Amino acid sequence: MKPTQLYRLFKASGRKHIPYTDASDTTVGSAEMRADSEPDRLSLPKMIASGTAVAGGLETGSYAALRRYGKGLNSIPTVVLEEFPEIDRRLLEKFTSFDPELGWCPQPNRKKRKDTGDHLPGEEVKTVVTYSTDEYGSRVCVNDRDETAGMSVSTYGDSYCFCREVDDRETFQNHLARKLDTHVSNYGGGNYGLDQALLRLKQTYREDPSEYVVVLVTASSIARILSVWKHYSEFGNVLAVKPRYVLEDGELTLVETPVTEKEDLLDLEQYAGFLRANDYHYERWFKPHLASFPYAVDFLGTPDHVRYAVYSALLELEAGYDFEIPGVDAGKGLARTDVRLDQPRVAYHEQLYDLWDDLFIAIIAEFVSFAEEAGFTPVFAMGGQLRYATYEVDHGPIYGDLVERLDARFDDLITIDLPKRFDEAGDPERVESLYVERGEGGHYSPETNERIAEVLLEDVFA
Repeated sequence: MKPTQLYRLFKASGRKHIPYTDASDTTVGSAEMRADSEPDRLSLPKMIASGTAVAGGLETGSYAALRRYGKGLNSIPTVVLEEFPEIDRRLLEKFTSFDPELGWCPQPNRKKRKDTGDHLPGEEVKTVVTYSTDEYGSRVCVNDRDETAGMSVSTYGDSYCFCREVDDRETFQNHLARKLDTHVSNYGGGNYGLDQALLRLKQTYREDPSEYVVVLVTASSIARILSVWKHYSEFGNVLAVKPRYVLEDGELTLVETPVTEKEDLLDLEQYAGFLRANDYHYERWFKPHLASFPYAVDFLGTPDHVRYAVYSALLELEAGYDFEIPGVDAGKGLARTDVRLDQPRVAYHEQLYDLWDDLFIAIIAEFVSFAEEAGFTPVFAMGGQLRYATYEVDHGPIYGDLVERLDARFDDLITIDLPKRFDEAGDPERVESLYVERGEGGHYSPETNERIAEVLLEDVFA
């Protein structure tokens, strides 16, 4: 606390010195002055000590909270502590999806069971979903590939295409496969942008061709196609280094990832110059959210940061002691706090569509061009994330009329704007019903996936 601040605090206390009205009465004046000023001189050090202790406690607590709940992938989404956090080798060993061209990619012949968190501590585990891939790295389909089948379909995109948080049998691809009685490949990749979806299509199509190719991504793709290191836009996502496209004189050019060996991820600082220069978000999103001393300002200055930490601590307590705190749904509280904290990022992404939709359109143009070359029918579908859904109820789609413009520009492209096909998407009381109730990311529910299959059946295969 500065001296001037202490002085103002002292003056506000109401204490007054007794003035010397008679210069000859020095004895009385001195005595009265001593009687009044002695406590003042004694209280000033106490005030300084108390203020320092309180400030120190708040600072220490805030830093500890940020270290605990503001660091890592699943953490407070609006604050970051360091640019190049140390990457544990054990974490690297778990990163089995590393790919030297795409950054990461679902691997073939894998089976993973995951608890989505759709239950309370002490309750029966209701939703353990299975993610299985076949020999091509596609999520498994209820129907086998059959070269004699009358129709074949493949899908590419992000985790909404992969259908994260639902079981293998509950993906929209499997619903569609049952309705069409054919094989539908699912090459969705978690956290993929439109750029990676296109690159994976080019990488995979020759081995697994199809008559129809559906690319389904969500609105966050606008941020992902401007990124080469996800940590700069999704704090804590430190292993996700990726390629990206850039527009140079109207031509689409690929900037390849510099990380071609997984071990290189242990020392990403060696690529600092490349990452900062090629990731649009470094200057515009990462640096403004980088926490610094005093940390209490970054933590306590935003009430939802405190709520996030409290709900997270409660969930840890419930999990650690296997009980439910009566009257408190910490999981729902944390999810809603996370959505609120995400709203500035949603507004930021909306601005990106105003600035960079030409890059998005150029990548779609490359998709349509590849379709013409390979001989398949291209389909583009825009999905809706829960983080955007509440914002878009009041503001409309953050991508504006992009889907309509794509439809008007590319005659051979079939376009689908999924949120506009669901009445719930425009109702703040019902929009959450489109998504899984709990879990890690608010993906479409099994029921919504079945409705997506119906939309595709009507718009593409009718």
